[in-house]
Amino acid sequence: MNPEKRGSFCWLALEVLKHKPEIEKETGKVAVKVAGSKETGGISGINTPKEIVARLDEYVVGQKSAKRALAIALRDRQRRLELGPDMIDEVHPRNVLMIGSTGVGKTELSKRIALLSNSPFVKVEASKFTEVGYVGRDVESMITSLCDNSIEMIRSEKSGQIEQRAQENAERRILDLLFPRKKSQKKTAVQGSDDAASEQVKSTSPARDSHLAALRAGKLDKRGVEVEIQERVYSSYDSLPMDIDEDPDAQFKDIIGGIIGSRTVKRQMKVEEAFRYLVIEEEANLIDMDEIVQQGLDRAEMSGIIFIDEIDKIAGRESGHGPDVSREGVQRDVLPLLEGSTVNTRYGPVRTDHILFLSAGAFHVSKPSDLIPELQGRFPVRVELDTLEEKDLRVILESPKNSLVKQYKALLAVEDVNLEFTPDAIEKIAHYAWVVNQTSQNIGARRLMTVMEKLLEDISFNAPELQGEEIVIDSGFVTKKLSSLVKDENISKYIL
Repeated sequence: MNPEKRGSFCWLALEVLKHKPEIEKETGKVAVKVAGSKETGGISGINTPKEIVARLDEYVVGQKSAKRALAIALRDRQRRLELGPDMIDEVHPRNVLMIGSTGVGKTELSKRIALLSNSPFVKVEASKFTEVGYVGRDVESMITSLCDNSIEMIRSEKSGQIEQRAQENAERRILDLLFPRKKSQKKTAVQGSDDAASEQVKSTSPARDSHLAALRAGKLDKRGVEVEIQERVYSSYDSLPMDIDEDPDAQFKDIIGGIIGSRTVKRQMKVEEAFRYLVIEEEANLIDMDEIVQQGLDRAEMSGIIFIDEIDKIAGRESGHGPDVSREGVQRDVLPLLEGSTVNTRYGPVRTDHILFLSAGAFHVSKPSDLIPELQGRFPVRVELDTLEEKDLRVILESPKNSLVKQYKALLAVEDVNLEFTPDAIEKIAHYAWVVNQTSQNIGARRLMTVMEKLLEDISFNAPELQGEEIVIDSGFVTKKLSSLVKDENISKYIL
């Protein structure tokens, strides 16, 4: 796609939104009326904060205050879409700052919120950015990454909608390659260009129907066909070792790529391989990328979520020397994104006024007040997440939908091994994880993964030879396997 066309298209859409905020916007699966609407939009059927918290409870244990804050932030976004044109542009997102040690659920909460709201989501680490003038990543690259994810979401949704049609077109092309039609049939097919006529043409020949049935049954998969494919012509620009998000000449490279383009080559392949390729090609032909890009930008602007992790690593005044000299500079570069600005991406300009920013940090060394005052003011909602206790670890082990116990049972069931945990075994596992956290570095719920891997190492390794067996994990088995783990963790801190 021509970058200039993208830019002008995005600018036109932004002007329409600016002067006619009452228009209705179609953003993928969610229809959102920007002004004066009585329809629900933006939360994909999750209507109330209580319902959002209930859904989060299925995956994250505890942390009620953080869940409530995130639920309200999402609900406020939905409420904003119901406002009139005189107020809709005045309401800004309630950005949230989550304070808590590692492994208590900050990242998981952010990801689940994005999934619940069907929102484009990107996670970045503040410590990887540098201020303008230093070698490193520019903070504006997070907006480009958000747009990438948003456009991919829309493209996947559209692909699902036209998947059947693309497969039918690919089947027709495969049959044309295997069993070329006569000129009279081709002429009739050209004249019947609409879908109904095409279906009529396909069903006129009994022989063709039998060939189609054989193709769908896989009887023709091993036959060879010659397919024309688009092969990209690579230029010297393609070998540059630069992340496109960090490349200031990204749009120029897009133009060069469009000029050099691709060439059509014929390749011999099996029918099953050719069918997969032709389905992808037909999907690309049926999808309007200009429309998808615009809808993706709309969704990124209206419902995008950016999670900035490790924000405590850039807190504090710059010391004037050493590797942390740009910490305050990074804060000042992030500030315009939070305040609302226009960022030029390779798809065109993107407004950040209504993107929801979530940030998190442990703040063991620094504290939130060490952030520059302007940045503090852009995170009006602050929540402190609780440190996980032994009882919390026990619940985390078995209650969430994605708990480790359920994961390991499902994994070993693939090998036809039935794994069962007794209640006292669950308590023992949680106890050992809590003890190791207290005696060494506290990494929260992530310690459970270390403990479970140590506990089930032999069973996982020998699972192919244990097919059909039922293995019961009790407290004695846990003690035997994990008693040495606590000793090793206590000794390891004295070893360089």
